[in-house]
Amino acid sequence: MACQLSHQEPKYIQIAAFQPDLAPNLGSLVRLGACFDVPVHVIEPCGFPFSMKLLRTRALDYGEKADVRHHDDWDAFQRTRTGRLILLTTKAEADLWEFDFEPGDCLLVGQESAGVPEFVAAAADHAIRIDMPGGGRSLNVAIAAAIAVGEATRQLR
Repeated sequence: MACQLSHQEPKYIQIAAFQPDLAPNLGSLVRLGACFDVPVHVIEPCGFPFSMKLLRTRALDYGEKADVRHHDDWDAFQRTRTGRLILLTTKAEADLWEFDFEPGDCLLVGQESAGVPEFVAAAADHAIRIDMPGGGRSLNVAIAAAIAVGEATRQLR
């Protein structure tokens, strides 16, 4: 099922959600994409039935404005992706605040419950983490993506 709303080249950065397992978080990513003019790639299988109707509900009135690109699986995403693949993970050595983004980079977030499998992590061009001085273990994937998109936009605008 292809649900692609537009196909213009990304101005700054892209977001990819690998097999998202929580519909509200994907809705937040779609809303983030709409607000920052960032394409959002959804890589199946999702942990819930994927539909544009569901996304419109979860993303409130932002679903219609978002550039959502649906991929049946990891291989389909890999065949069509452009730009460097930047994995956002708590396991990375590199810090977000030290990373230099390039136009067209694709920020990859994993499942809320499990992150990404090793073969996906190995496909990333870079892996970055968000340093958390408060000592937390991790952030919600949508919040983490928002922080990284904000930093990428700051660097690239």
